[in-house]
Amino acid sequence: MINRRRFLHDSLLATAGVSSLARAASAQRSVEHAVSNATHERQPAPIVFDLHAHPGATFQKGRPEYLGDEAHRKTVAGMQAGGLTGAFFSLVADGPLIELTPNGVVTHGGYAKGDAAREYQRQLADLTALMRTTAAFIATRASDLQRAQREHTVAAFLACEGGEFLEGDAGRVDQLHADGVRSLQLVHYVPNVLGDLQTQPSQHGGLSAAGKAVVKRLTAKGIVIDVAHASFETVRDVASQTSAPLILSHSILRLDDARLLAARAISVEHAKLVAGTGGVIGAWPSGFNASFDEFVANTMRLIDTVGVDHVGLGTDMDGNLKPVLGDYAQLPDWLTALRAKGLSASDVAKVAGGNMQRVLSQVIG
Repeated sequence: MINRRRFLHDSLLATAGVSSLARAASAQRSVEHAVSNATHERQPAPIVFDLHAHPGATFQKGRPEYLGDEAHRKTVAGMQAGGLTGAFFSLVADGPLIELTPNGVVTHGGYAKGDAAREYQRQLADLTALMRTTAAFIATRASDLQRAQREHTVAAFLACEGGEFLEGDAGRVDQLHADGVRSLQLVHYVPNVLGDLQTQPSQHGGLSAAGKAVVKRLTAKGIVIDVAHASFETVRDVASQTSAPLILSHSILRLDDARLLAARAISVEHAKLVAGTGGVIGAWPSGFNASFDEFVANTMRLIDTVGVDHVGLGTDMDGNLKPVLGDYAQLPDWLTALRAKGLSASDVAKVAGGNMQRVLSQVIG
């Protein structure tokens, strides 16, 4: 008997005239081809992982710019069709306080006590309710990636972009874990009590005392620590407080400061600091890149800088500004382009998701 979730998902895909299983099988063949070599050596289907995504921008629900629930379902169907195995589905802690403009993000005000926690609960409820109408499932263990491959579904690891919900209380990390959240990005665009960010003046000189306590609790609970948006000094301090590998879910190496989103790019030293923890940096296909081809080149620059064991993909899907990879159908093209740049099939598989699979296995088990 077909359950309601499967019926709704297949009905959605049927409107495009293609069954979910056929699309998943086609995507798997495309990804396998992308990592195979010219002699067509047989390769196992690689894990393909997105370190940072906002399917349907559900954090905007209730705001005029929200595109509707169907946008979430469409993006998840696109993940499946593009061969994505898993992703961090991220809430946005400061969502009501930020605005995406043609030139980047601007911030508006701050939270009164308790408002951040209520916003976190609202977003969590909205996202988990929508997921029940798709082929994604809430994943909490690294082995869920293999489950997603077997079932042709998407492993959705919950994440939160910004630690506002904690209000500086490390004890609230336990609630994150109980809610199924498996990655916390400490800071975003609005300054908070945990540490300094890239795009605002320093308030703490790096990680605050409260931030250090939070990092230690995240490590103890087995939650991946994401240092995207954090200043170099904050990342340095985080690395000194934990033995766990870090992720920097979505960024790119600095080029010239005149580029769009240049303030979010990172230096070579910054990148090597993350890699030195055994972590992974998600190459970010934002409008910082002039084109898809330049994004491929920038991915290779990152690989050349920190090593192939420390690079992945962080699309920022549905929350990105002028993306050059704006559809999961482009995933096989990205992997094929990396092969064309000289990476071996095994190295492409690492960047596609193998590196992130390793971090998940180490941190969350």
